[in-house]
Amino acid sequence: MLVQVALVSQTDQISFSALTRVAAALQKQVTRDVSPIWDVQATVDAFANMSDVPVGYWPVTISDEDLGDAAGIHEDKEGQPFALVQYSYTWSLTASHECLEMLVDPFGNRLVAGPSLQSGQGRVEFLVEVCDPSEDVAFAYKVNGILVSDFYTPDFFAPTAVPSVRYSFTGAIKAPRQILKKGYISWHDPVSDEWFQQVYFGNAPVIRSLGKLTANPKENLRGLVYRHTPERMAAKRAPVAAKTTSAAKASMKSQEAAGAAKAKQLQRRIAEIVRQFNR
Repeated sequence: MLVQVALVSQTDQISFSALTRVAAALQKQVTRDVSPIWDVQATVDAFANMSDVPVGYWPVTISDEDLGDAAGIHEDKEGQPFALVQYSYTWSLTASHECLEMLVDPFGNRLVAGPSLQSGQGRVEFLVEVCDPSEDVAFAYKVNGILVSDFYTPDFFAPTAVPSVRYSFTGAIKAPRQILKKGYISWHDPVSDEWFQQVYFGNAPVIRSLGKLTANPKENLRGLVYRHTPERMAAKRAPVAAKTTSAAKASMKSQEAAGAAKAKQLQRRIAEIVRQFNR
């Protein structure tokens, strides 16, 4: 089934031109990179206002309001997914992250069985969040010069590492169920009925028990885990290195300049053709 995603800005800090360039980058990422790996088909289009979004689209909305822990993927009262993105200079990376996770697991309840990372546990159920283990800007890549998120492949849940197998799109993840700096992974142990995480928000990855969790009414597993992972937003709120911010700005500006130059060339060519046919 073809999914239609709407990219909408609710901040004056993003021009509609920049919004359309990011939408084009996300469309290419989904079509070229994600679809062959995760078997999802989607369109990504930019809209100037939420009221312009046709019924049936899944919105990804960028806001400069302080969203706090509300940032992420949610469901409307009809149970359809939408995402809230906090504006920053790396907003394209966050929009990519939320878009990909929404496409691979729209309703936040997808589980994949695999060997536990915790000694003494057997097979457990991992919550599918394709960008979280390598979500930091250090592991991102560019599409059309726009910063987008790395994501893991289905082989991420393989029992053992195999040479030449891709565990994430960029290759930053080198082994099954590996998490990188500022990343995390969550799983449910059916024997104890407890939830566990491996998190890498400090100097090294650590495993912790979240205990037996109970979801709120209409809350999916992803939302349940969000509530018990406060560090996920703290890591995103941490100041981004000046070098990274400058690079993100320069990338956006270079794409704008390249697009403008190409547009001028095309406009000149159109004018030439019109003159030729109207002599």
